[in-house]
Amino acid sequence: MTKPMILDRRTLMKAGGSLALFTGLSASTRLFAAPLGADPFTLGVASGDPWPDGFVIWTRLAPRPLDEHGGMRQSVVPVGWEVAEDEGFTRVVQKGIAAARPELGHSVHVEVAGLRPHRHYWYRFNVAGSDVSAVGRARTAPAAEAAVDRLRIGVAGCQHWEAGFYDAWGALAREPDLDLVFHYGDYIYEGAGKPLGEGVVRQHAGDEIYSLDDYRRRYAQYKADPHLRAAHQSCAFAASFDDHEVDNNWAGEFDQDGTPPEAFLLRRMAGYQAWYENMPVRRAQMPGVQGITAYRRLDFGRLLRTHVLDTRSYRTDQSCGDVARSDACTPEAHASPQMLGNAQEAWLDEGFARPSTWNLLAQQVIVMPLDVRAPGAAKPTFETDLWDGYRPAKARLVETIRKHELTNVVIATGDHHKHAAGTVPLHDEAPDGEKVAVEFLATSISSGGNGRGDEGLAHFYGNNPNLDLYTDRRGYQVFDITPKQWTTDVKVMDEVQKPGGAIRTLMRYEVAPDAPQLHRSGGSGRA
Repeated sequence: MTKPMILDRRTLMKAGGSLALFTGLSASTRLFAAPLGADPFTLGVASGDPWPDGFVIWTRLAPRPLDEHGGMRQSVVPVGWEVAEDEGFTRVVQKGIAAARPELGHSVHVEVAGLRPHRHYWYRFNVAGSDVSAVGRARTAPAAEAAVDRLRIGVAGCQHWEAGFYDAWGALAREPDLDLVFHYGDYIYEGAGKPLGEGVVRQHAGDEIYSLDDYRRRYAQYKADPHLRAAHQSCAFAASFDDHEVDNNWAGEFDQDGTPPEAFLLRRMAGYQAWYENMPVRRAQMPGVQGITAYRRLDFGRLLRTHVLDTRSYRTDQSCGDVARSDACTPEAHASPQMLGNAQEAWLDEGFARPSTWNLLAQQVIVMPLDVRAPGAAKPTFETDLWDGYRPAKARLVETIRKHELTNVVIATGDHHKHAAGTVPLHDEAPDGEKVAVEFLATSISSGGNGRGDEGLAHFYGNNPNLDLYTDRRGYQVFDITPKQWTTDVKVMDEVQKPGGAIRTLMRYEVAPDAPQLHRSGGSGRA
């Protein structure tokens, strides 16, 4: 096996002048020369955002994750990295030195390039005098014009630490031959630690989080879970964020508590930076004083174009004061105008113009209309934090799909802590009418605890004829994509409030690219 690179200060200083901020060290950098000693890779390794010639590889140094600064001294640390064609690292094809900087929480983001398309690579990190990191694996995307026979994508998120254990991540790590995992958000939850019991199975460290150090510590606690680390090691992620990476139900410049925007934006910036520091995303996603550009595209040959959306940063505030069940909050009042913002809408419209067998909208909150009224209630009720609360924006999304005459749009959604499958109608007022897209709502990894299965949810089908599945179980979904068929396996856990839960397939759906229609090929949908 190839030995890890030995980094000495003299070599680093000689090379440093030509290395950039994110990938190396300048000649004037103040280096931490002493060995770190204990394992600094306690938060694991990860890869993300595959392109045909490479991907991002990530780690963050934290020998004592919950201590101040993760147990790191506030100095720049040189970190070696290697990418190989084999797990034993006998054929190393790329290597280099990156700077783990205190300004970025000692995180490392290396944008590896120059690799061959659509093949697996292995990667690892090392620090002089300390342990070598775990080995991760990632697959490059197919070449831009390649005819691709098959892709497999996992979809997961909403992993409230206190509500359950992460055995579902361990199961996802064992899924065979995944090309990508789309993490739709709620990687962390921002609330204060609660006492054990009544649905709290393990505790958050500390109070509600506001500062950058708070957010860094919360990510460190979550990344301590071995199942989550295993999932990151197994496959490249396309990471997005939803609300809890900052604060529940935030929208643009507004939080749920009426905080003045100039104060909330400070908290949002801390949340953005901590998200960037802890996710395997590219330099283009690094936040700045103007905010963040988290939306981006990932292409997989001619088979699939993936549009990763940001449904939080550019929103207008929720309609009805985000109180959907008030008497005044009629369906017509659900009229907050912006979900994606003008620039992101134009970007999405432009992206739809490229021919592709499939278009995947990888985003956060439910698009299809969802009437959540209680059994026996006469008045329809629609949530205001979902696309239902942003009907002008939803109408524009539907129109851009129609403008490009697309029949191949599949929407991946999270946030709602339910598994659901349904269709997006041309008109919300006619949910069983003409359809423009298929939507798969992936449930949570742990948020909501074990759930109640189908109990008390039968009325959803009567209120929502566009729904084929709606169930309160934990788990994830797997998309198996070919030129002729899109297959979605709905995976559920039998237990998350105790360790050792088992996974099974509850339902299988098939979709053809020429019509936005669901076809069940296994299980039973409606309760």
